[in-house]
Amino acid sequence: MPRNQDVPTKNHTLSLTPRFRPALDPAFLPAALWYRAFDARVAACDDPQALKVCLSRPDGTCSVFSTAILPHKGEAIGLNHFYVDRLVKSLLWLKGGYRVTVAGDEALAHYLAKVYSPKGARAFDARFMGEKIYGRPFEVVHRAFDEAPEPVESAMRLGRNLDGCRIGFDLGGSDRKCAALIDGEAVFSEEVAWDPYFQSDPDYHFTGINDSLKRAAAHLPRVDAIGGSAAGVYVDNQVRAASLFRGVSDEDFEKRIRPIFLDLRKEWNNVPFEVVNDGEVTALAGSMSLGENKVLGVAMGTSEAAGYIDGSGSITNWLNELAFVPIDFRPGAPRDEWSGDEGCGVQYFSQQGVGRLIAPAGIEIDNAMPLPEKLVRVQELMAAGDGRARQIYETIGTCFGYTVALYASFYEIGNILLLGRVASGPGGEIILSRAGAVLEEEFPELHRSIKLRSPGEKDKRHGQAVAAASLPRI
Repeated sequence: MPRNQDVPTKNHTLSLTPRFRPALDPAFLPAALWYRAFDARVAACDDPQALKVCLSRPDGTCSVFSTAILPHKGEAIGLNHFYVDRLVKSLLWLKGGYRVTVAGDEALAHYLAKVYSPKGARAFDARFMGEKIYGRPFEVVHRAFDEAPEPVESAMRLGRNLDGCRIGFDLGGSDRKCAALIDGEAVFSEEVAWDPYFQSDPDYHFTGINDSLKRAAAHLPRVDAIGGSAAGVYVDNQVRAASLFRGVSDEDFEKRIRPIFLDLRKEWNNVPFEVVNDGEVTALAGSMSLGENKVLGVAMGTSEAAGYIDGSGSITNWLNELAFVPIDFRPGAPRDEWSGDEGCGVQYFSQQGVGRLIAPAGIEIDNAMPLPEKLVRVQELMAAGDGRARQIYETIGTCFGYTVALYASFYEIGNILLLGRVASGPGGEIILSRAGAVLEEEFPELHRSIKLRSPGEKDKRHGQAVAAASLPRI
């Protein structure tokens, strides 16, 4: 049996014994198991305290998460602090909100207000949620438990329009994918390498995207509509926040990047033109290919993109930015270079995750090689039957299995659809197989209710571009 692993907080530890250890990352401590152990301790205490965490958005919607904590005194304070810090961080990136209302213990609200202050540990998250995404000051407020805001959620149908001559594109961190469709049938599909992350010239982005549109249009008799997806937050076809454009100055962002898709629409004679977050299109692609709903689509590419289609086949206004959700609770977990936080999904389920495991696997690759090229090398080794490459995918799969259980705490999931460059080829099959084994042993009820699925190779690479083409109505 593996040894127990302690998770320190300010004053407390929880001892956990995962049944599976990722081969190349044995210190990985699954958030799902930590939460389960915490909930068990709360359930066993004499006086658990009810708590609601409410996330409000400018459109009047509000997501409410009901839970309970230990009596907030003595040694339990440190454990409660750790719990609410990780929970609120997760909820913000899953659901989104500029105001967090803590209904229950007032001391916890004061603690979170300090953590999410401009000088607090989560200053990045507060600034991003407030200024970048919702355009309002971020705040944490307290209410009595019975004065918590009521939940108000929204949902809308997305895409599934396949009539006419359409172009669909998907913008990733290492390539642009583009497809041309005639009445739902793809007549052209390609990907073009690019390197957008640290390009400071807005023309680089505009010209690159437009070039892909022109390539696709050459295979159509006319262009009736254009749909696209990209990592980030988009409202009314305007860029609110996106890592693809992180190299552009704030001034150029406001002048050139925020309206870039509006300008592209003008370039294409103002045809119907829709752009949404790539995670939503990931889920849409999955729902369309499977013919089912309750789909959480996860794309392991340059980052970890995700989207969710609910039981009615609609999307919500949640953010679904799983790349920033903490999944590993060990002290000193791999750090996300953008937010500065530890143990977030992007370090495990992306090209970064593959690159991080190359050295532990004993594979010698020039460290200066770009991540996309490192991934190609690992895939080549995997295709050749190299056991070291196999261990990389087994490690990712074990971590993913535990993380599926975490996601199931926040979503009603019937299907997990795995897409993205990392999941291409036999490596993707190993990821799903290992994840399924974890669910079967650790979370048998989820193993019975959630299908882990993968589309065909063409859909893995180009399914998002095809689904994106279905976004606009003609």
